[in-house]
Amino acid sequence: MANEEMSMSELLNNYDVKRLNKGDILKGKVIDVNDKEVSVNINYAFDGLISKEELSVDEKDPREVVNKDDEIDVYVLSPNDGEGYVELSLIRARQIKEKEELVKYFKDQKNITVKIKEETKGGVIAYYGNVRIFIPGSLASRERIELSTLIGKELDVKITELDFRNNKVVASRRIIEEEEYNKNKKVVWDSLVEGEKKNGVVKKLVKFGAFVDIGGLEGLIHISDLSWERVNKPEDVVKEGDKVEVFIGKVDKKNERLSLILKDVNKEPWTVHSSDIKVGDILEGKVVRLTSFGAFIELFDGVEGLVHITEITDDHIAKSSDVLELNQKVKVKVLNFNKEDKRISLSIKEAVETNNEYLNYVDNADNSGTSLGDLLKGFKFE
Repeated sequence: MANEEMSMSELLNNYDVKRLNKGDILKGKVIDVNDKEVSVNINYAFDGLISKEELSVDEKDPREVVNKDDEIDVYVLSPNDGEGYVELSLIRARQIKEKEELVKYFKDQKNITVKIKEETKGGVIAYYGNVRIFIPGSLASRERIELSTLIGKELDVKITELDFRNNKVVASRRIIEEEEYNKNKKVVWDSLVEGEKKNGVVKKLVKFGAFVDIGGLEGLIHISDLSWERVNKPEDVVKEGDKVEVFIGKVDKKNERLSLILKDVNKEPWTVHSSDIKVGDILEGKVVRLTSFGAFIELFDGVEGLVHITEITDDHIAKSSDVLELNQKVKVKVLNFNKEDKRISLSIKEAVETNNEYLNYVDNADNSGTSLGDLLKGFKFE
């Protein structure tokens, strides 16, 4: 009898029945796993049971979470579930440890890796293990992104608010990206060389041009530097997301301003076409702009000259639009060509007079019976 009492006493001591309470963390060993629950030996009078819902926050199949003979820490939900089992939770046991880690990471301002689970109002929901974390949309990235593209991804973030009492844990991805941007910014600035080619991505279009990222640094392509041809709107040339090759323009490190050029500097129209323009030449052009003082005529792509209002016609006109219209093709005579200042003075009326003189000459030559041979008679070819 004494031996039996001793055995019972030892049994109770081994199982420590009296000290098992809700909230206790126990060590256990998995003895069985199926698609709905997990049985755990917790060295107690009764085995423990973990439901599928208490195994993982994403309710995975229990067989994907643990295996038979795994040793795990569990949290006591209830010492007796009414059916002879101790009700346990793996999620809550892990949460306690994960919360302790988060407190340390928050204090030390260290990054953590989270997995984005879903999009919600104003941001996304992520999980650090089994701990729910909210990332506001404004802190999801330093760039403008679609939050839905983050779902399912793992991201490094930094905790900005930590209040377990009110179940509030807030994190930011943007802080990390800003730190990386600022770290790399100086290196990028120091590597810039005017005239050098860089690959970039169009990030934003504005009325006066396009902002392009060239590897952690944004520069502006002014609308006048998008093309050698006249550009009315930046979207006529590029769109957001386009990959482009640009030239480095003016670099202002002090004020952190960078100008970029999309048009090929080696194909500058005034250089390319300078040999095609000579004073006295009669050229055909297109009216591209009408003003109160005259009309601008495009002779070649990116090369324009001015016909002053007094050089349009001998008739008195109040404005150039009285006799000209946009996109009209006209003949012009080059009066003056300043390549350095990129200015060309043109005349429509002199081109017309020259043309009329030529036609009169041809008519007279025909009437007098003069031939090409007569014109060249006595001329010596060298």
